[in-house]
Amino acid sequence: MSSFGQICAENLEKVRARKPLIHNITNFVVMNSTANVLLAAGASPVMAHAANEVEEMAGFAGALVLNIGTLTDIWVESMLLAGRKCTELKTPIVLDPVGSGATALRTITAKRIIEETSVSVIRGNASEILSLRNTDSKTKGVDSLHSVDEAAEAAKALAIELGTTLAITGPVDLVTDGQRVLRVANGHPLMSYVTGTGCAATSVIGAFAAVDDDTVTATATALAYYGLAGEKAGAMSNGPGSFMVNLLDALYNLTPEDVKAGSKISADA
Repeated sequence: MSSFGQICAENLEKVRARKPLIHNITNFVVMNSTANVLLAAGASPVMAHAANEVEEMAGFAGALVLNIGTLTDIWVESMLLAGRKCTELKTPIVLDPVGSGATALRTITAKRIIEETSVSVIRGNASEILSLRNTDSKTKGVDSLHSVDEAAEAAKALAIELGTTLAITGPVDLVTDGQRVLRVANGHPLMSYVTGTGCAATSVIGAFAAVDDDTVTATATALAYYGLAGEKAGAMSNGPGSFMVNLLDALYNLTPEDVKAGSKISADA
């Protein structure tokens, strides 16, 4: 059991005690499941997308989660409005660049959010995150970075370049701000068979970032808690359908003592 387990337990206790409002501008596919995950974790979700209310809503939020999975021009405007408001208020912003690198709209939007707002954490897979690099970046190309293990040095360089904390998720998650590197080994294979599990992980990071000013430990402990819930759910599930139900129950039922003992967070030397 590491000191990271203690931080994980403390962060979970804070989320449940404070019930931070997490403002999500997210995609159509995951709105319901993401809201349920946040409720099960102990946070308070809101899904507000209208351009004429997002700044006001952002003013109440403990964190803002921006997910570009189903973009429209109107949603891009809303994301930037909310993001600028949270930047002004110094409220944490967590970006999930879903499919960045696949189309120009997604890549350009993710880069605009990074350039025009103060993004605290970016969570995605290696390809999504490395698509955000500048054209003159010294990082390796996406094709050579399919595993989290191989991505460590490039991720450190990119975190410094973007001025944020990066979370590259996979069988073992990697979290870095360019100086520190933490790895999170919690999780279950069934998580990849249910749509929206990665998007929900991003929102849990938002909840933990609302109560922990250190974005590296907030991100790593959120992923450990979420991954541990996945382990508990997977052990009692017959497939993806029962897994999603059991995941919500596990998120709700995990205690601070459970995550203190079960979190698998390690730091690179």
